[in-house]
Amino acid sequence: MDAIRIDFLQFCNWSPAIFAQWRAARLGAVHATVAYHLSFRAVVDGIVAWNRRFRDHADLIAPARVADDIDRAAAAGRTAVVLGLQNPMAIEDDLGLLAVLHDLGIRVMQLTYNNQSLLGCGWAEAEDSGLTRMGREVIREMNRLGMLIDLSHAGERTALDAIAHSARPVAVTHATPSDWRPGGRQVSPRLMQALAASGGILGLSLYPHHLADGSATTLAAFCAMAARAAETMGTERLGIGSDLCQDQPDEAVQWMREGRWMRPDPAAPRPRFPAQPEWFADSRGFDALETGLRDIGFSAAETGMILGANWHRFLHASLRPAP
Repeated sequence: MDAIRIDFLQFCNWSPAIFAQWRAARLGAVHATVAYHLSFRAVVDGIVAWNRRFRDHADLIAPARVADDIDRAAAAGRTAVVLGLQNPMAIEDDLGLLAVLHDLGIRVMQLTYNNQSLLGCGWAEAEDSGLTRMGREVIREMNRLGMLIDLSHAGERTALDAIAHSARPVAVTHATPSDWRPGGRQVSPRLMQALAASGGILGLSLYPHHLADGSATTLAAFCAMAARAAETMGTERLGIGSDLCQDQPDEAVQWMREGRWMRPDPAAPRPRFPAQPEWFADSRGFDALETGLRDIGFSAAETGMILGANWHRFLHASLRPAP
């Protein structure tokens, strides 16, 4: 049996065609973003929509609340879907809503999305004040529930605070190293080392704004970056979190970045989704990744680890309540 493949971050315009591509790519699991800047009630609506998809496309996808669900889905020829949030707005200021969302199927949550939240600071703020008092309580509760803490989009001080405070390993589900793609919200060597030392994992992003040469980045360049990241973190601490936004309308970009808190400048050009590299236009690009990682020098076993086995192992430890 082939090693399991996992893409641990996508935000696509979900459709049967995309689910069929997951199967063609032999993806055992995908972490799907349910919401960014949405209220609790709106997130519930998103979960309702996913429950409908699980019913209507049961031949292709299945929900994953624990890692064993991934194994069951793979055995049945389906892709397991792990539901997550890229913003903590849905818990409002109520710690109790975390358990409710967990009961409804949410298994991953970011502490921030670019900006300051009630939990910590995003990378885009001028000063990173670190983890807040509420952030520490939320981390404790997420640890208890078995909900994965995602530090993508967090400021470095907030991320390091969260790693130090969490009793369980955490993840950066979708990013690339800052020494390969400077600026923005990439992860520094210091953060990569802290993440690895704590037992965490980094999902390497394929979103063009996270790639050294954007949409023109070659497969060889991406895989060379993965090899350097493995030197810093260890191969066993790397995975794929593609950040694929397939078939989303361009209007979604501004909403993802700004929600409703900023009034757009009518004279400014409207942001658009960049084109994906031609070798990763959709999930079927996992075949190219496998070839590229082998060509750069990773063994078959190491390639399997990066393409899914590391996430698989990590999720078996993470998606369960604390003992």
